[in-house]
Amino acid sequence: MLTITPWHAGSEPAALRRLLARQDGPSPEVTRTVLNIIRRVRESGDVALVELAREHDGVAQDHDDLRVSRDELSELAAGLDPKTLTALEELADAIRRFHQDAPPSGRVLDDGSGGRLELKVRPLDSVGIYVPGASAAHPASALMCAIPASIAGVERLVAVSPPGALERSPALAAALQIAGVDEVYRVGGAQAIAALAFGTETIPAVTKVVGPGNIYVAAAKRLCWGRVGIDSFTGPGEVVVVADPETSPRWIAADLISQAEHDELVSAVAIVWDPEQAQAVVEEVQLQLADLPRRATAAAALRDRGAVFTVLGPDAACRLVDIIAPQMVELLLENPAPMAARIRNAGTLFLGRYTPQAVGDYAAGTNHVQPTFATARFSSGLSVADFVKRTQLVQFSAARLEAARGSAATLAREEGLEGHARSLEVRGAIDT
Repeated sequence: MLTITPWHAGSEPAALRRLLARQDGPSPEVTRTVLNIIRRVRESGDVALVELAREHDGVAQDHDDLRVSRDELSELAAGLDPKTLTALEELADAIRRFHQDAPPSGRVLDDGSGGRLELKVRPLDSVGIYVPGASAAHPASALMCAIPASIAGVERLVAVSPPGALERSPALAAALQIAGVDEVYRVGGAQAIAALAFGTETIPAVTKVVGPGNIYVAAAKRLCWGRVGIDSFTGPGEVVVVADPETSPRWIAADLISQAEHDELVSAVAIVWDPEQAQAVVEEVQLQLADLPRRATAAAALRDRGAVFTVLGPDAACRLVDIIAPQMVELLLENPAPMAARIRNAGTLFLGRYTPQAVGDYAAGTNHVQPTFATARFSSGLSVADFVKRTQLVQFSAARLEAARGSAATLAREEGLEGHARSLEVRGAIDT
């Protein structure tokens, strides 16, 4: 049952402690399991992928089944109904519009005295996109990862998704085609991240891995970071719905459920300042769960990681949101702008009663690949900037070095680095 918990500044009730515990990330048990999977993939490559597909996905395949050819991808996409294809194309257009003008640009600075500094921006060589699909396919995620990468100029785009995902979802196959991804592999879970990070006989390693996933995928991304870049710690989803007393409990309940149906480990929270409204939300959740196809998943998420907090008003709501630091925040308010200006820790803010989080998934064109585990305190959602790297270029003339040498050598010696100072002073006359 979804619980109602009063909250005020300085308090830390059990429901809040449970939410904040997610900052610790994957449990030691999950971490040990994932470490073993990574080890097996590193040691045995394709053989491990085939064995792990049988053990974890219940799928019998061999290494020839791992890669999906262009022709096979086209055949799988051909089963998509025209209405869904149109919806995917409209979403892809919206994503391109939002991200198209976002590529970071370099700059050149000439200081006028023989010094030239440059910031050069280059696309990454290759990117691996994780697309969840074990229990439900996510074609929208494929578009949101691949299109910004393509805009950034990444030439090699690789997609991985659990075995059977493409067969169950022609929409996923079509989304990969729309986004321009033609290197696609049937592999999911932590083993997919390990394969992308270290490479196997069939799957060449990539430079960076992006995309949402379950707790095992999130753990694998953490553990493989350094061997491969990652976007952020994007694990099971999180939403906080902030609603004023005039907002319908039906709408609040619907938005909590829309997030909770993703995964049993999802966090779905409401913050209100009307106790009667809070009770109505709990009752409405039970009513709406009754005929939900993914009822068991949503009910478990709401029971274990859901909550309805009652606070004294909008100021307290803002403070509580920043403490939770969720992936997504809905502000179901008549005038959401003042609160939106105050909230600092959130991946995406959805403003107003007619902006449920679902529009971020399927219509807006922004990006729902956002930081979880409270990492919104210091990281941001996926964008074109995640698919480029910045290189600094520095060039000094003899005159510019002469002008800088004295101060630079002084600082080097202040840090106890005599070799640095001598490296500066050996080039030209030495002032003594």
